[in-house]
Amino acid sequence: MSAEDASGAAPIGDYALISDCQGAALVSKSGSIDWACFARFDAPSVFARLLDTRAGHWQIAPVESAVVERTYLSDTMVVCTTFHTSSGVVAVTDAMAFGPGEEGHRIGHTSPHVIIRSVEGIDGAVEMEMELTPRPEYGITEPIVMATPGGARTRGGPRSYVLSTDVPLEILRGTCRASFRIEAGEKRALALGVQSSWIHHDGALTLSPSEMAAMVDDTIRGWRSWSSLHQSYDGPYAELVRHSGRVLQALTYAPSGAIVAAPTTSLPETVGGSRNWDYRFCWVRDASLTLEALWVAACPDEAGEFFGFLATAAGGHLRAGSDLQILYGVEGERLVLERELDHLDGYRGSRPVRIGNGAWNQIQLDVYGELLSAAGLLSGQIKTFDDVTAHFLTDVADAAAARWHEPDQGIWEIRGEPRHFVHSKLMCWIALDRAIELAPKIRAVHRVQEWSSVRDEIRAVIQDQGWSERAGAYAQSFGSDELDASCLLLLMTGFLPPTDARMRATVEAIATRLTDEHGFVFRYRAPDGLDGEEGTFAICTFWLVQCLAELGEVNQARALFDSLVSFANGVGLFAEQIDTITGDLVGNFPQAFTHIGLVNAAWAIARAEGSVDERTLRDARAHPSG
Repeated sequence: MSAEDASGAAPIGDYALISDCQGAALVSKSGSIDWACFARFDAPSVFARLLDTRAGHWQIAPVESAVVERTYLSDTMVVCTTFHTSSGVVAVTDAMAFGPGEEGHRIGHTSPHVIIRSVEGIDGAVEMEMELTPRPEYGITEPIVMATPGGARTRGGPRSYVLSTDVPLEILRGTCRASFRIEAGEKRALALGVQSSWIHHDGALTLSPSEMAAMVDDTIRGWRSWSSLHQSYDGPYAELVRHSGRVLQALTYAPSGAIVAAPTTSLPETVGGSRNWDYRFCWVRDASLTLEALWVAACPDEAGEFFGFLATAAGGHLRAGSDLQILYGVEGERLVLERELDHLDGYRGSRPVRIGNGAWNQIQLDVYGELLSAAGLLSGQIKTFDDVTAHFLTDVADAAAARWHEPDQGIWEIRGEPRHFVHSKLMCWIALDRAIELAPKIRAVHRVQEWSSVRDEIRAVIQDQGWSERAGAYAQSFGSDELDASCLLLLMTGFLPPTDARMRATVEAIATRLTDEHGFVFRYRAPDGLDGEEGTFAICTFWLVQCLAELGEVNQARALFDSLVSFANGVGLFAEQIDTITGDLVGNFPQAFTHIGLVNAAWAIARAEGSVDERTLRDARAHPSG
């Protein structure tokens, strides 16, 4: 069973993700859904026991103690938890349902917003308990739960939650309980859906067991059809890469093409600390890097949807002289105000709990480069850019050319005075370099001469002002002697070659002076104006793996990769960071950034070993089947 503390919170690494490519939920080893947001990743939660024991959960588990095994059904994001008790064995399969017939590129577009939990007796007989405690709007609302034919429903708040089951229920105010015996070969199913409280329904509100079974089958079929159509990578760590590809797809909001950084808010970087942020939004950086990782892991035929989403969300801002906003809501919302929920205790006392993200109005110049880098890599996938998107990408390059010399908050969103971060300058260089390659496709050949001139100017400034003699490495910002893991991208992006002596020195400095005892990499160690400590960043460690592979140190790269992936949880998921003392996963979970890093590191090892034909994979991506 899960090792819970007095607050009721299980370790972050105890959870598995389920998603319908619109909303998401986390299921613990003990069979408890302790976090769930229906319909939108950034919607108010209905279950948030992860952040406060009073904020709602839905648990189905044996009465007696059990040994637990968990796995995702092959090629899906449907999770099966098997409980081995002294009296028998029972399996609980959890899915966030797709709509009927949703397959391939269309998964998640018409999701019905239903969680289905199927209980099957495997051996012997097991006494089971179910407890459903819906607490909508981040636990503020304690609704009335009322019995209905075939289940129950809530009343209170803007949404009604409808439970479907043939299991006899006991209802006490805002909680619904059940006890039932499951024998070998027997199946039971429960489903929870959501609908507006203001829509009046005549007749049955619930799903039948056969309807629930069909929805689970549709969901499994949908995930497998997506995997078979998209996932052709067959190099080193193939199953890890493919699984990460499915995780990244699970973090994609299918109706718009937006990609969220993580499906959770306020899971702390240090337990008990205040570095707790809401990641349920579409960062231009994270989403662009996700698309680049999916190029390897999953053949992202949906890439055009993302660029269309972003061109629509940005809506002429760049052409009007404004900055490209760094993050948006999943349907393109620009106003993502940050506020604190004082009524929640936070994960194991980690306060404050935040919703929204105050970084939405920061200036982060690196996003220009990430966006155009993804557009360049995926240009073979997209074939042609429509006029709106072509103009948008041209505006992005022009903005990088005009703004590169300004200070900003940088990739790590440091909440202090803007600085001249080396990484931000690098990504402006990348923006122009990739725009020059894309110029014919975005109808901007007339801009190439100016872009080339500015690109050369940026290169000279980085090489002159980015290097620190005292650090013996490229530093975090101009005039600084502090190391920063983001400087590894000077090699990874092709700005400097593996033969460059300063680049090698930078990699060695980070590997020896910016790591913990495992060799895992911190983002930086310089003061950043925030209280508390943070763990090692998993993506930064994967960056080091990638650099080692590109420097020809493949054995070292593999050893570090193997060490890092051993810290994934039992179903192959990573959080943002790893606690340097306990080794626990910390930060929002699962984290797109980390799974991006895994894919790219494995791909770098494959290229270094010559075990994958890059041209063959590129051709497959440019001419996908199906």
